[in-house]
Amino acid sequence: MLQIEELVSLKPYNTFGVDARADYLITLNNDEDVKRLLRENYLRANRFFILGGGSNVLFVGNYKGIVIHPGMRGIKVLSEDDNHVEVWVAAGEDWDNFVAYAVAQGWGGIENLSGIPGQVGSAPIQNIGAYGVEVKDTILSVEGYMLDNHESFRLNNFDCEFGYRTSIFKTRLAGRCLITAVVFRLTRNDHHYHLSYQGLSKAVEAYGNVNLTNIRQAVLLTRNSKLPDPQKIGNAGSFFKNPVIGQGKAFLLKSEYPDIPMYEHEKGKYKLSAAWLIEKCGWKGYRKDDVGVYEKQALVLVNYGSASGEEILELGHQIQQSVREKFDIDLEMEVNVIA
Repeated sequence: MLQIEELVSLKPYNTFGVDARADYLITLNNDEDVKRLLRENYLRANRFFILGGGSNVLFVGNYKGIVIHPGMRGIKVLSEDDNHVEVWVAAGEDWDNFVAYAVAQGWGGIENLSGIPGQVGSAPIQNIGAYGVEVKDTILSVEGYMLDNHESFRLNNFDCEFGYRTSIFKTRLAGRCLITAVVFRLTRNDHHYHLSYQGLSKAVEAYGNVNLTNIRQAVLLTRNSKLPDPQKIGNAGSFFKNPVIGQGKAFLLKSEYPDIPMYEHEKGKYKLSAAWLIEKCGWKGYRKDDVGVYEKQALVLVNYGSASGEEILELGHQIQQSVREKFDIDLEMEVNVIA
């Protein structure tokens, strides 16, 4: 029987700690639960939303409909040789727990993604990335079910249409499918470490030799020095994406603001630091009642206690407006706003 709860607080299910309620919460613990959910047509006559670890969502009100929470667990090695391992991971596994497990096994490729909150099934949707690494570089395929025709699917890496903080699951298939597992291809012996991110190499050296364990520890230390712990201060990490602009605008900004950090994203395109833009507009450390901008990282909006989703969103809009007025740049929200 499906695990169905009525009028459930979603506060434990979102890292912002917003106390919104859902009409119904259905937790899926295995593949049979998924099939039963589809077979019994719970979704046909109801609005629904799939909620993983809630690390990239902002509820701006109660959810009138069904919230589906993937709770399936499991990690299986599908194949391995001297240099690589292919591993199947259920969508409900905690992402950082999986990273820790991979590092303990000597599997490389995702150590730079340590400390990111959320579930494994959410990782490909957002194409999570940090410290010079994106999860798309390790994903072989994504498995799940289409919610309209109930058919199972398995999309390979190319078909997932990965991009900067996006994928087909955020675009053409948004809200149309349920991810149940992800298959990764990780390295075993011939690891290619990514230490080019500013300060990371030095942080790793402080732990001794360059290896998977020390990279993970350095990443965790670096993240904790800049980002608030969601268990203590409600937040969803980066609230905005780093904007990508054309060469002409980049050169114009550089001439006006010589210290503006920018990195070549692709030919003729440059990525700017949203945190720098926000800080230059005076928002870093801002607080009004229980909503604010984290004092150590301007890219992070925080809930200090009982802020509502509406209050957090309003602050986001104010920041967007000020960046637009000062730099003529539109900041795109990275969080998914759920009304």
